[in-house]
Amino acid sequence: MMIFDDIIGPARPITWVLRFWPVLLAAFAGSLAATFLCKKIALKFGIVDKPDATVKTHKKPVAYLGGVGILIGLTVGVLAGIACLGSEGFSAAAIKWLLGILAGAAVACFVGLADDIFDIKPLQKILGCCLAAVVLLLAGVVPNLNFISGILNLQLPGSIEKLLEVFIVVFFVLGATNSLNLLDGLDGLCAGVTAIITLAMLLLSVHLATWGFSETGDPVRIIICCGLVGSVFGFLPFNRHPAKIFMGDAGSMLLGFTIAAIMILFAEFIPRWWMASIIVFGLPILDTAVAMVRRLLNHRPLFVSDRGHIYDQMLDRGMSLKKTVAICYVLAGTYAAIGVVMSQIRTKYAAVVYVLVFLVSAFVIWKKGYLKMEGFRGAIHK
Repeated sequence: MMIFDDIIGPARPITWVLRFWPVLLAAFAGSLAATFLCKKIALKFGIVDKPDATVKTHKKPVAYLGGVGILIGLTVGVLAGIACLGSEGFSAAAIKWLLGILAGAAVACFVGLADDIFDIKPLQKILGCCLAAVVLLLAGVVPNLNFISGILNLQLPGSIEKLLEVFIVVFFVLGATNSLNLLDGLDGLCAGVTAIITLAMLLLSVHLATWGFSETGDPVRIIICCGLVGSVFGFLPFNRHPAKIFMGDAGSMLLGFTIAAIMILFAEFIPRWWMASIIVFGLPILDTAVAMVRRLLNHRPLFVSDRGHIYDQMLDRGMSLKKTVAICYVLAGTYAAIGVVMSQIRTKYAAVVYVLVFLVSAFVIWKKGYLKMEGFRGAIHK
């Protein structure tokens, strides 16, 4: 049997998925209009990102508030999705999950917006992300940890399982928000990479939906993925080089939170889909890991901004901005494709491939010298 013989399952026809097209369209239109208005508002009230010739190397002040435009698009898309569900008799749990993810995304966005405008302290941003994670927990968006019991052949006490759920949700939210925040360094980079990642997660969601994987999770995954893709595509025309508006921390934290929620949704039953979604998110994970290891090896502060990210070093080596962004898109697409393909094989074999992908990635980064810090790539102290 070929690996993709069962890509479309027998439980639901593909037309079941296609009826969610209004989510994509509504999110795109909402984001496009909202981003245009946010740009006007930001310029009128001086909410702009000013260049500093070190970390921020754009030539002139650029409007912020792009993250708010993305949030509005996502909100419109999710509400359209709820309308699509209204006549189908889906459980209240699906609506609860959708509204919980949307509420948590709003919290993450406004914490980032506070940092964009008032430059809040890192601890305050972390606490804000934790608050967004708590919203997910209250909505019941948590990983199913029964597979741990199966692997270890023991029953986890209820209190331990709850603590693990809290830790995993907080860890994923903090990890994804910070990863996309670090990746937001070039025009169109973070938004484009997020679109690629989310499209791959949408493919996984469609596959699971046609197999009737979950009455609650299937529509929620599709609606959130469609809403996120649409809202990001509505923002991108204003953010491609030369950018007319930046998403700021409001946007990167919003995108990171929403991606974290989608990854947790893939942990609804068995670990295979969860693992695949993590690999799909491979490029932001790689960039964050490289940044932390590079700073550690070179005795630099771990949480001080610098221009030593993978994309920064590509620019420093003479690549144009457009070529650098294009290469990052290809890398993001490669990790996404690996995750999608490996989701179709048994977990233990996929895990071996994932380890090999990690080792190859680490070797290439080391061999190409991306762990060095020298000259302009050194840490920039505020």
